[in-house]
Amino acid sequence: MWVAENWKEYEVIDTSCGEKLERWGRYVLVRPDPQVIWQTEKKDKRWKQRNGHYHRSKKGGGEWEFFDLPQQWSIRYKELIFQLKPFHFKHTGLFPEQAVNWDWFGEKIRTCSRPVKVLNLFAYTGGASLAAALAGASVTHVDASKGMVGWAKENAKSSGLSDAPIRWIVDDCVKFVEREIRRGNTYDGIIMDPPSYGRGPKGEIWKIEEKLYHFVKQTANLLSKKPLFFLINSYTTGLAPAVLQYILSAEVQAGFGGRVLSDEIGLPVSSTGLILPCGASGRWESAV
Repeated sequence: MWVAENWKEYEVIDTSCGEKLERWGRYVLVRPDPQVIWQTEKKDKRWKQRNGHYHRSKKGGGEWEFFDLPQQWSIRYKELIFQLKPFHFKHTGLFPEQAVNWDWFGEKIRTCSRPVKVLNLFAYTGGASLAAALAGASVTHVDASKGMVGWAKENAKSSGLSDAPIRWIVDDCVKFVEREIRRGNTYDGIIMDPPSYGRGPKGEIWKIEEKLYHFVKQTANLLSKKPLFFLINSYTTGLAPAVLQYILSAEVQAGFGGRVLSDEIGLPVSSTGLILPCGASGRWESAV
């Protein structure tokens, strides 16, 4: 498993009964997690001293209960600073487990002896975009939500990357890729974090099990003649890491060589020393 173990301002303190107890900088949150099916004893006193608690509803969705939590605060990962705020469906605006991927492709960008162009699809609040820009890449950040792109720009400003070569695009990722292919644009690195389920601008239904392979096949047309990496993230529990590996092997490695690896990604749990699984990633990297 690939583990995001270099955080200092974020921590999974404990997990039990469908929930995780987390420290986000100065603040402690309790949020639901579908992977936490065990019912161990909640010994840490912070389970009852939390600053915020997201309660899942049996009817779907849920709501936050706040005790002493600001509307917005920030945490740091190495040189990056992220603005956090609790919003609908339990999220805070950051997926800390992705730091293990930021470190992976960041090192590839830094050690490359030529300029690197990166495309980040379904780019959310910009964690991967900022990590790539910090490493020295020119980045195209694409997300269908204007609010998420605005939030990503806030994070760029917090991280001192307002003037970094990042192109901010509010667009449907599938439509954007189609247009980029027609324009003849190419990229040395591609990152995608597609949703399990979603709808396009005209109501088109996206189901990752049905759409992912064809989308990767299409997006691979945007790779440059000497690409550096291709990363796929998935939070869909029914999609095994080996599925991502197979797709990348068939549609990227077959044309460019290199190697493909896949695994679960996770976060260390302080109270037990065990790892909380947080999805899967597939990585293609060039041979040189």
